[in-house]
Amino acid sequence: MIESDMQVVLAMLLYFVVVVVIGFVYAKRSNSSSEEYFLGGRGLGPWLTALSAEASDMSGWLLMGLPGVAYFTGASDAMWTAIGLAIGTYLNWKFVAKRLRKYSEKAGNAITVPDFFSNRFHDTKHILMTIAAVIILLFFTIYTASCFVTVGKLFATLFGWDYGVMMIIGAIIVFLYTFMGGYLSVCTTDLVQGTLMFLALATVFIGSVTAAGGVENTVTFLQNIPGFLSGTEIATPLLDEAGNQLIEGNEPMFGPAGTYGIITIVSGLAWGLGYFGMPQVLIRFMSIRHSDEIKKSRIIAMIWLVVSLSSAVCIGLIGRAVIPTEFLTQSAAESVFIVLSKMLLPSFFCGLVVSGIFAAAMSSSSSYLLISGSAVATNIFKGLIKRDATDNQVMIVARITLTVILLLGIFLAMDQSSSIFDIVSYAWAGFGASFGPLMLCSLYWRRTTLPGAVAGMLTGAVTVVAWKNLIAPLGGWFAVYELLPGFLLALLVIVVVSKLTPEPSKEVTDDFDTYMELDV
Repeated sequence: MIESDMQVVLAMLLYFVVVVVIGFVYAKRSNSSSEEYFLGGRGLGPWLTALSAEASDMSGWLLMGLPGVAYFTGASDAMWTAIGLAIGTYLNWKFVAKRLRKYSEKAGNAITVPDFFSNRFHDTKHILMTIAAVIILLFFTIYTASCFVTVGKLFATLFGWDYGVMMIIGAIIVFLYTFMGGYLSVCTTDLVQGTLMFLALATVFIGSVTAAGGVENTVTFLQNIPGFLSGTEIATPLLDEAGNQLIEGNEPMFGPAGTYGIITIVSGLAWGLGYFGMPQVLIRFMSIRHSDEIKKSRIIAMIWLVVSLSSAVCIGLIGRAVIPTEFLTQSAAESVFIVLSKMLLPSFFCGLVVSGIFAAAMSSSSSYLLISGSAVATNIFKGLIKRDATDNQVMIVARITLTVILLLGIFLAMDQSSSIFDIVSYAWAGFGASFGPLMLCSLYWRRTTLPGAVAGMLTGAVTVVAWKNLIAPLGGWFAVYELLPGFLLALLVIVVVSKLTPEPSKEVTDDFDTYMELDV
């Protein structure tokens, strides 16, 4: 290995050591109870809550998936998606965070999202909890696979190492510190990783503008690509039979700009709806120290998000000007951040910066593993199978679940050509449509009933799967992002079924009427 690669590896190893040490530091405290392991004892401060929520939410998608889309087809897809995410993030912090923090404690001190739904509706048969846990297992397994793909691509691009081997090693590292340290280790590493991701994006963005010859030269070059910088058109790479972009005279070949109409704009903006149902974000709201600190967290989170999303989109666009023929497919283009980092930065600093990608994948996949483990252990094992289970038994089952999800995620991630953007969009829609409408109704509509909740959750999940695989291929308005019809249909079903079924019991409505009075 050449000296520059050794310096990159050294920087990344230092980062890994910090992460593992954090896991060990929090292991003893996290194992003191299931509430500590899964929710950190509801003791997170505003900075930890904000950066943990955003880092776990964005994952490697922010540093690879989003820049890859911008590099390959221009600004429109990436820009509208980023705008939708920014709006959705703000609305989630504004209208869900404080209410969920209070209501989750009122609803039997719920420590997971399925717990909250079940306790909110006094679901003694645990039907709602079980359905929610199964949905979490399904979509978080897909999500975890996307993070492992990120890790494999990172090392394959940086060093030319075998994708499969490095993907498995990275997955095992994530598994170990999640297994040991629980929620507190995940959130604390998220703080470190969120900071690193922020600095990495800002550094590479500034460096890539310089490498491209300044803003004016970059814009001039990109304007020559039809539709590349437009918000209402999309660049159309010319592809050969194998699906690779054609190159002529060291220039990438593009056809006439495609129309980026209202359907695709709405699809991009619809990404924001996903936040209302995203378990890895909602759990952060439940764990903050006090609801009065939500506002400070919201400000921190929004500043981090807007700067990070803007930088990620711009890196993809500028990357096309700096290395115009480097990547011939969208999947390959998801490595643009890595290649630019290696080109522009000293080796050791490059190692620290690209650790941001591994950081993003780790922060997200660890959250997905932990929430999946809590869903099975708390909601299925203790909720249905063994209701008198001890904390120790619950945590053993959780860790067995982590192992199973790890293996399934590795299996799904073995295909190196997988697009991180596409994988994430599917899982994002699944959670947004299944949990989002129900979360809003649970917090704001007193008349919501248990049958309405069950019907709405199932409708959201089924619609996303059916729309993606059966309806969207029809084209036209049917090609809209599956999250939007899934969300709207689930919301409609909740309202209709709740109106057609008996009103909630007095115990349920009393909880609803008083939960905002809690000083927590």
